[in-house]
Amino acid sequence: MEHSDWHVCPIPKGDTVRKVILAVLILTFVNINLFSAGSGDSLPPFEERLDHLSWEDILDEAKGQSVYFFMWGGSETYNSWVSTWLGDRLRSKYDIRLVMVPIDGAGVFVNKVLGEKQAGKTKDGAVDLMWINGENFKTMRQADLLFGPYAHRLPNLQYIDPKIMKFDFGYPIEGYESPYGAAQSVMEYDSARVSDPPSDIGALFQWARENPGKLSYPAPPDFTGSVFVRHVFYYVAGDSQLLMGPFDEDIYDDIAPRVWDLLNGIEPYLWRKGETYPESFARAQQLFGNGEIYFNLNYGADGAADAISKGQYPDSVKTYMFETGMIGNTNFVAISFNSAHKAAAMVMANELLDPEVQYHAASPEGMRWMTPLDMNLIPAAMREQFEGLPLSPSRLPTSVLNDLSLPEMQSDWLVRIEEDWQKYVLRK
Repeated sequence: MEHSDWHVCPIPKGDTVRKVILAVLILTFVNINLFSAGSGDSLPPFEERLDHLSWEDILDEAKGQSVYFFMWGGSETYNSWVSTWLGDRLRSKYDIRLVMVPIDGAGVFVNKVLGEKQAGKTKDGAVDLMWINGENFKTMRQADLLFGPYAHRLPNLQYIDPKIMKFDFGYPIEGYESPYGAAQSVMEYDSARVSDPPSDIGALFQWARENPGKLSYPAPPDFTGSVFVRHVFYYVAGDSQLLMGPFDEDIYDDIAPRVWDLLNGIEPYLWRKGETYPESFARAQQLFGNGEIYFNLNYGADGAADAISKGQYPDSVKTYMFETGMIGNTNFVAISFNSAHKAAAMVMANELLDPEVQYHAASPEGMRWMTPLDMNLIPAAMREQFEGLPLSPSRLPTSVLNDLSLPEMQSDWLVRIEEDWQKYVLRK
């Protein structure tokens, strides 16, 4: 090609040069900002990125986020510890704002998350973290209302016995929830009024016949009331192992009618002649503290000690367990599928398993909490601190709690029992 064939673009001069340079700079600035904005908007959802994030990445993403924690709000002690001590720790350590949302029962957050899913709200949900039980965990898991699996990413899961992570009320966990605490049901009684507490459900009901009006239990589906009724099922079955497998209609049809007969037979001897039942554990606790009833089932080995320290119970209150055993479990937290702050929720779930956090929760200054941590897996120094925690005179030794602890039924049993109690006892 000859030089004469070239087409040379003229070089602008003076103001024209300045205008061209300015235009190029403006376009470059606009493109950079558009790219940045587009990158943020197109960032994949957290659940799609989780496997590629380090724990440090998760901590960075959690900074400045809030966690809306939905939890049973029936204990002032629990409410105060979560909203103040735990909230302060999350804020100072991770720049996470904890918003405790106290509720009467898990149905509140189940219905809220389900309603959001049905409305097509797949992100920015109102619920982040939930204190959940096996029955509601199964309901939410089957409806795809939970985020996960996530538990395997929590560094502090190293302090948990792997067996705990397999099932919750018999339903596979598969990493969709993480431990929060442990619980053991006990019977509370006032030793100034009762010198020899009944040894099992049968003896308790006989005592009630001899002392009319001094026994009651919350109406299921209140959690504690439901536990009370499950103890009657264990008593009638004679062997709790019969109730440990998947729901069995034949076994249920054999045991349930006898349970309803027992509960209906005792009803005239209950508080207010069984014409009404306490609507909640808090109400039953109030009746017990006031001396209107002489026994109260508490799904917390240290619940009596806490109530005594607050002046709700007299110092003469003690706890015991039925000779045939009483129900205990591990309780968990879970993250909603459309949580707006999944990173912060994971950080909080991990922090709940920190030995220092669990120690403070277990202390008299905390919640007098039963920890789910395996003492053989935590640092030796922390184990010594746990072993040095003072025990209230009302609390049973840990060895007794462990020896007499019975496992929970699978959640299918719970649903049927609660429905049928309403049908065959409350509305008979």
